[in-house]
Amino acid sequence: MLPPPDSTRLVTIIAHVDHGKTTLADNLIESNGIISERLAGTLRYLDSDPEEQRRGITMRASAIGLKHSYIPPKISQNKHQNDNSNSGSSSSGSATRDMVIHLVDSPGHVDFAAEVTSSLLLCDSAILVVDAVEGLCPRTHSLVREAYLHQLVPILVINKVDRLCMEMGLDSTETYVRIRELIESMNAVCASMLNSAATEDDDRGLENSVARDAEIDAWNFDPIKGNVVFASALHGWGFTIPTLARSLFKSKTIPMKPPLMRQYLFGDYKYNSETGKVLKWKQSGGGSGEPMFAKYALEPIWDIYEGVSLAATSVGLKSELFVDGGVVQNKKKEHAKIEATTQGMERVLSALHSGSTNPSFISPQPGSDSPLPKTAQDLQRILSRIGAGSESSIVSAVLRRYRPLSDAILDAVCEIGPSPADAALRYRTRALALQTPRSDESAASMGNFNKIQEAVRQCSPAGSDVPTVAHVCKFTSTSRSSVTDPDLPSQSLSSENIILGIARVLSGSLTTEDVEYYMFGPRYNGNDSNTAKQRIRCYLLMGSSFVRVSSVPAGHICAIYNLEDLQLKTVTLCDRKECMPLHGFDVGLQPLVKVNVEPVSASDIEMLERGLLKLSLADSSVEVTATAKGERILACLGEIHLEQSILDLQTVYCDNIKLRISDPITSFCETTDWFENECDFNAFLDDNSPPLRQATIPPYCDEEGLGYACRGRCRTILSGRGAAISIRAVPLSRSVYDCLSSKRLIDGSDDDLVRIGMALGVTRDETSLSASMVLEVLLECLDDIDGNGNALFESSALSIGYSVKGVRSGNGEVYVPQNESSKSEETNNIPHTDCIDEYEATRQFLREGLACTSIESTNNDADEIALQKWSQDMRGSALGGFQLAMRSGPLCEEPVRGVAVILESVEIAVTNCPDGHQVARDLTGGMVVAALRSGIRCALLTRPARLVEGHLKLTLHSSLAGLGALHSVLSKRRGKVVTDAMVDGTDLIQVTATIPQAESFGLAPELMKKSSGEVTAPELVFSHWEVLNEDPFWIPTTEEEREDYGQNLQTGDSSTGLDNNALKYIRMVRNRKGLLVDSSKIVVAAEKQRTLSRKK
Repeated sequence: MLPPPDSTRLVTIIAHVDHGKTTLADNLIESNGIISERLAGTLRYLDSDPEEQRRGITMRASAIGLKHSYIPPKISQNKHQNDNSNSGSSSSGSATRDMVIHLVDSPGHVDFAAEVTSSLLLCDSAILVVDAVEGLCPRTHSLVREAYLHQLVPILVINKVDRLCMEMGLDSTETYVRIRELIESMNAVCASMLNSAATEDDDRGLENSVARDAEIDAWNFDPIKGNVVFASALHGWGFTIPTLARSLFKSKTIPMKPPLMRQYLFGDYKYNSETGKVLKWKQSGGGSGEPMFAKYALEPIWDIYEGVSLAATSVGLKSELFVDGGVVQNKKKEHAKIEATTQGMERVLSALHSGSTNPSFISPQPGSDSPLPKTAQDLQRILSRIGAGSESSIVSAVLRRYRPLSDAILDAVCEIGPSPADAALRYRTRALALQTPRSDESAASMGNFNKIQEAVRQCSPAGSDVPTVAHVCKFTSTSRSSVTDPDLPSQSLSSENIILGIARVLSGSLTTEDVEYYMFGPRYNGNDSNTAKQRIRCYLLMGSSFVRVSSVPAGHICAIYNLEDLQLKTVTLCDRKECMPLHGFDVGLQPLVKVNVEPVSASDIEMLERGLLKLSLADSSVEVTATAKGERILACLGEIHLEQSILDLQTVYCDNIKLRISDPITSFCETTDWFENECDFNAFLDDNSPPLRQATIPPYCDEEGLGYACRGRCRTILSGRGAAISIRAVPLSRSVYDCLSSKRLIDGSDDDLVRIGMALGVTRDETSLSASMVLEVLLECLDDIDGNGNALFESSALSIGYSVKGVRSGNGEVYVPQNESSKSEETNNIPHTDCIDEYEATRQFLREGLACTSIESTNNDADEIALQKWSQDMRGSALGGFQLAMRSGPLCEEPVRGVAVILESVEIAVTNCPDGHQVARDLTGGMVVAALRSGIRCALLTRPARLVEGHLKLTLHSSLAGLGALHSVLSKRRGKVVTDAMVDGTDLIQVTATIPQAESFGLAPELMKKSSGEVTAPELVFSHWEVLNEDPFWIPTTEEEREDYGQNLQTGDSSTGLDNNALKYIRMVRNRKGLLVDSSKIVVAAEKQRTLSRKK
């Protein structure tokens, strides 16, 4: 029987990779007797996947339910004070609370960040593990922010404190100073985060002083409050200041009440045992004594380590604990073994006399014996029972009993962490809220919804009128043999694996097979009357095992079977139709690595598609897309994530079929750059320079409509020549885009605004040109703005109607200059010259720039007809053409980024009719979309072409010896080091750098090889987009350039004689997409080919 919400805790472990999460979880699992004491800390029980064990990192979040007997501090103190008058077991029984703690171990590697997100949504409190030596790492910062967004209550665990003694050789006082600085750094990070969130709430008008005070209190780590645990997960010891204060009071080491003593135990205070007074301790300035934390918390542990090390050296062994190995005192004896009577072990026994935080010492139960050894015989009995012979095992055996880590952590979770009912009502009001239904719902439906929402807020237990609500945060795949359920349906016995949903029960009680539950996907808005209904089977999570249960009450975590057919990555279950899905969180994870997956045998295509579907369901961060060319693109968060996903796809979901995996696909974007003289508006307009090289070489010169474009402008002709639209494309910097998005000036954008204002001819008086004036004009002319940094503008002349001209044409066609139409072989399509006047009039408007305030309207009846046609039928389609053109650029069909498109003028052919004028030809929206897309592509081809590549941010640690190899590898891959700083107290350097995504593949193994393991594996996350400042079509033209770079080869693969990265990427992408490549000619000079054999 599972307990009610008040006796339940939901907690997840989060940390940077290799900071000790899974080792910590082993110690908590060992406290329940699931694994042995010898294996705790080394087994990594929750890393059940063979790949997790092989790589040594956690890849999937795993959950397990633990039991814990919790004694509240106040009860234990009262019980101690009245120890002589204790009347028996009834009082002790009332003091102990039997708790169930659902523990979720989450990955630390950034490639599996989606698993962390689902873990945070499942739980109410988070154990934040920080390495005492490495300190706060970049991943720690991101985890803190994410846990705050999910409104979790944190508990800080400073792990690997033993390394400060054994590896760094710090004494207890130096260790205290370092730990104090680490806590101060963590509090500074949290304070900055809280201040930023408070500022955002104030800007949005959201202010809740009570909730804000609760957040500030929860995110302030203070050892006195008990939300900081000092630990070594490897050796199984840990303690908090409140428990240490009770222990010192119990042993009469310090005759001071625990509530008062804890105020001084962690701080710059020292205790004078002779006078019984607490004095101020000064770190510098001389004086005797040491801090109370160093003396009473750390010194006994340090003595145990040194005592065991001394015992090892006394029998002739080299110490494993300390880096220097200790000084071997005697020659190594045959079958040397450390025993309780070995020289040095008496130091261990003396250290155990005070300061133990074992619950049996602080709050002894009637009839129970103390687990602490008091004599050498007791210690030898313990060592023999668990088979401890090595230094590490002896240290673990002693310290687990002296200051047990599992009790310290679980007590802190029960005391600091909220219950599910308390979390839903006070702490996680946003994270556990249901979406709001439509406003047009009936009063009865709204009443039922409010009842459901209130049940979720109260975490109401099961009852006759209590709705059952549960939220599935993620799905996981497991083998059927791991599920303890003899009645598991066997309709899919062909597959050894099944997919289960991991859910949190928000209210009521989930039952197996008895009730049909409504399924609400994340996009459900109340409109769907055919909501899916399913019967489910519930299981408790015990690591890699799943045990069937008949029901799961509110406040618990369970696994659910029979949700696979829904094909939803998250789903909310309810036994009533008026429910809405949970809000959830979008953390903005962006897949970085993409590959094309296809089976070797065509007969396995159907199995591959089913496998990809299951993989994307079981892993929420995997994206699977199918292209129009039949490609199946698998996108993952990183290289390790990709390797694991491909392995799962092949072995778990596709029954070991043979797959063909492409090379990693890199995403690029296309953009343009400024001409040298473009800021001089009139001079640039009259410039008759020859076209750029890309407009003259295949395959780019074959772009349809390129003859109507010149230097970023294009007069695109609609199909049938019934209309023409003049457009211009110019670069749009990120700062200008941000100004347009926020509709205000942004710091650092003045120069870019002035430049684009001069290029677009915002005003004739350049002396009066200012950034604010340019922004005002741009906002007035703005039509649309997208998410890739592109914008569509409409010139003032066009928006007013001045530059919309009705062309009176005899054959119903607009004017096309002779040199532009000379390519056409259909001479009968050349219109009469009576359209030249309208053509020249629109040309004149181009000289007036974007604002166009100096020309008055000369519109006639034909122009009015054209304006009406443009406004009603064509203008809306122009936006569709712009969006279509931004999806794929002319260089390699990649998305366009950072481009502004200006609609300048429109010409529409009209003919006479009895009522006046009418449009000569039918002009549909599809014609406008196609023409505008073609015109924008041609305009971009006549401008300087540039590629935009994604840059990744990498963080790693390197020793001084590995810096040379690190910088060599990064410079070869065009990486840039952003920051490098020494990690306090170590010889490690934390390096932050950026590297192009195209150059990031295979970075980790190359760094390991070149540095001989002196550099840690980098963590890569997406940073930003950056223009690759290389002209892909540049060739040597002058004599000096030919001498420096070589003679240009017009054909063949070497088109520039240079290592042109931009051209290399363009060819790579075009070749992958099956497009014509400029170097696709195989035979260059056929008459110069040599035969394989020469005549003899």
